[in-house]
Amino acid sequence: MLREIRDLGFEYAELSHGIRISLLPGIIEAVDAGEIRISTLHNFCPLPIGVNHANPNLFGFSSLDARERENAWRYSIKTIETAQRLKARLVVLHMGCIDMKDYTDKLIEMVGAGLNQTPKYEKLCAEVIDKREQKKERHVQLGGEMLARLVEEADVRGIQLGIENREALEELPLESDFTLFFREFPSPTVCYWHDTGHAQIKANLGFIHHAMHLGQRTEVHGMMNEPQVHSSCHAPRFADRAPRRISHPRCSVPGTRPLSARLRHDRFCGAQGLCEDRPHQGV
Repeated sequence: MLREIRDLGFEYAELSHGIRISLLPGIIEAVDAGEIRISTLHNFCPLPIGVNHANPNLFGFSSLDARERENAWRYSIKTIETAQRLKARLVVLHMGCIDMKDYTDKLIEMVGAGLNQTPKYEKLCAEVIDKREQKKERHVQLGGEMLARLVEEADVRGIQLGIENREALEELPLESDFTLFFREFPSPTVCYWHDTGHAQIKANLGFIHHAMHLGQRTEVHGMMNEPQVHSSCHAPRFADRAPRRISHPRCSVPGTRPLSARLRHDRFCGAQGLCEDRPHQGV
């Protein structure tokens, strides 16, 4: 397959989270022969032994289960070591998720049915925002501790760690927490990895404005940590729907849906730093 990619005119390829360990010898041979170059690996790569299909969330950085976190560490180190062997420059990471009810699929279903302007949709959006805030603290702490350990290992190997934006509302970092997240990890080893499909899904759900979200990441990183942008294998859902606006008296953010005035400001505008007002304490 790598030779086919090269024959199509591509100099670089990314190794995904579905690469079986049995494929590595052939990949190493192709790289050493100069037939193809590997730009990035997506954790976990290669797949853990006994796993035969792509599952990047198999072991969570933020899991409350210590054994699961240890497996996440173990196989992330293998990915970083493999990246070094293949002379790749970056490993894409998922930061884990909050242990809570899955709201994402239900909201996507409602948007697809044209129900995103209904009181029920409004209620579910408010509910997921509040539940995340109530439950996130421990998960954010555990995920951050894992990343800090991985940064040390990646740094000495000259590998960057790309933190991917996720499509599920329960996954970390939350869209409202990215700015703070990267302030806590200022090392050039840590950068932002933008998945266009994931961002568009959240935009269609009304939780971000896609272009503004990406622009803010550029401002946070500056030239040293310029965001890495790639196309998603997930087709953006409901992308044909026209963007909507909220009507906050001091800010108007395209693409967000009309949550209640105080809620939408505190949970979006204030948390993202999009206007002069500040969110309520605890947001």
